[in-house]
Amino acid sequence: MKAVVMKDVGGTDVMEFVDRPEPVARPGHVVVEVAVAGVNFMDIGVRQGMAWTDIPNPKVLGVEGAGRVLAVGDGAGEFAIGDRVAWVYAPGSYAQRQSIPAASLVKIPDTLDDRTAASIMMQGLTASHFATDFYPVQPGDIALVHAAAGGVGLLLTQILRLRGGRVIGRVSSEDKVAIARKAGAEHVIVDTDGRFADEVLRLTGGEGVNVVYDGSGPKTFKGSIEALRRSGTFCWYGPVLGGPGPLEIMNLPKSIKIGYATFMDHIHTHELLLDRTKQLFDWIEDGSITVTIGETYRLADAAGAHAAMASRATTGKLLLIP
Repeated sequence: MKAVVMKDVGGTDVMEFVDRPEPVARPGHVVVEVAVAGVNFMDIGVRQGMAWTDIPNPKVLGVEGAGRVLAVGDGAGEFAIGDRVAWVYAPGSYAQRQSIPAASLVKIPDTLDDRTAASIMMQGLTASHFATDFYPVQPGDIALVHAAAGGVGLLLTQILRLRGGRVIGRVSSEDKVAIARKAGAEHVIVDTDGRFADEVLRLTGGEGVNVVYDGSGPKTFKGSIEALRRSGTFCWYGPVLGGPGPLEIMNLPKSIKIGYATFMDHIHTHELLLDRTKQLFDWIEDGSITVTIGETYRLADAAGAHAAMASRATTGKLLLIP
């Protein structure tokens, strides 16, 4: 079978489309024919040496996808050959076929297509965590969402609106304003220099927002703090673009709260994985949220997908089709 591996740590030039051994259904695992693999900033972080350092190279990239069960190992009897399944974290998903622990899989409703199911897993569960666990948004709360036209930003904006929140979105270019507004952002700020705080304060009558969701790297960190109201919450995520550096906790202003949010804390049991994904699937089925697929690439063109994502010029979800 074919798969995309990284032969070393580095840029997109370390990615290769190669032949790999066929997977087998080990105990507790199922073999899946991958129909769609999701592209995430996590994958870029792995390629750059920020994670999976204990796994020797060459290693298959990717963690998210959707497909159909081909074989079932001992102890994975809840699945049958032919079942359509999706997963949020199964290392090695940039491949035509993959052996995945049964506990990492959810069944896809008949009403959802594979591309939609794959698109909602990582970014949907991340957005759900941000809006419900990390900071349970209440009706009337105002949120600042960075990268509001990206995959997480679009879903997060919709979930915030479902919970009665209001959204100020920040995007990097004028051509992203319309899609952020369509998702439910009341106001959209175009900014590339990290100079957005004054406009946020103007829009909120000088008070600031209840919560900031910032995965845009160190350039926006100071402005995000300035945009918060007293006792506001700062949700920091996305290590690929870098962190803010050392913090002196007693210098933090306005009694704000800062935390680093990761989606795995949202689904730390199999029961929670099933519950959270069911909620996302239900929201899609009843039209409460919509998934925006930005671009699709052939699996062999995964390096191009990485380059496009790193450019920050994309909107919505990027997908690979084996």
